[in-house]
Amino acid sequence: MNAEKYLSDPVISKYRSYLLLERSLSDNTELSYFEDLAKLLDYLSDAHIDYKEVTHEILEDFIIDMSEVGIAQRSQARVISGIKSFYKFLLAEGILTDDPTELISAPKLPLHLPTVLTLQEVNAIIDSVDLSEPLGQRNKAILETLYSCGLRVSELVNLKISNIYIKEEYISVIGKGNKQRLVPISQKALREISNWMQDRCHLPIQNGQQDYLFLNRRGKQLTRVMIFYIVKQQAELAGITKEISPHTFRHSFATHLLEGGANLRAIQEMLGHESILTTEIYSHIDTQRLREEIIQFHPRNKGGL
Repeated sequence: MNAEKYLSDPVISKYRSYLLLERSLSDNTELSYFEDLAKLLDYLSDAHIDYKEVTHEILEDFIIDMSEVGIAQRSQARVISGIKSFYKFLLAEGILTDDPTELISAPKLPLHLPTVLTLQEVNAIIDSVDLSEPLGQRNKAILETLYSCGLRVSELVNLKISNIYIKEEYISVIGKGNKQRLVPISQKALREISNWMQDRCHLPIQNGQQDYLFLNRRGKQLTRVMIFYIVKQQAELAGITKEISPHTFRHSFATHLLEGGANLRAIQEMLGHESILTTEIYSHIDTQRLREEIIQFHPRNKGGL
């Protein structure tokens, strides 16, 4: 099974024994718990994140990721239950002192609409970047690219210079299931990337990292966690109080396209959604916003008339 590769880690091996012996789970139930844990471990491995360093926000990003690849809500709930069991074990063993799963809950059946930024809020976050900082231009290019192209974080950190077609104003993205798609990129994002390239050439770029667009100060590929921190930091500096993550830029990208009249199928292709049903959540956001506008501004909803 896929999870077997993680048994070389003594902690994970001990957890499996715990499931079999102390919790007295059946073989099938133990296998399900372990396979569900492997989904998280695969995700963390791709992002170069140690499971002992997981935060609440990283787990939320993982749950969003499960939704995007089409894992059903019931299956998501089972995976979350398995992850909670693992982190309770780490607490009991004294390996961790805080439980990152404490505020994580299983998905509820009613539709949960993701947080969306207004265009003004997006601009405020991007404008909050201090370009006098050594990596300020990189951070501005990252934020502009997230919003301009609606990328997943994994797609952003794996974006390569050779994937950018400046004249055609497209980028080539490797998405879920190793599927390639072409995504339009704005001239504004291309300008910010061009400015970043001037700073990038002064970094001590490591072997094998030469083609990755976004690098850290040591010349190595950025991690997903670093993107999350950049977004959080700039949102705070911009005075945005909404609970947001890098994925919020993707949600905002899709919602603003729909509000501007874009076809849902075109948005599906740009986001790289396997199913149109995943993309349809943005039509619900649009409908909710329309309802809020009517309630706020329609004369029949105002008192005294």
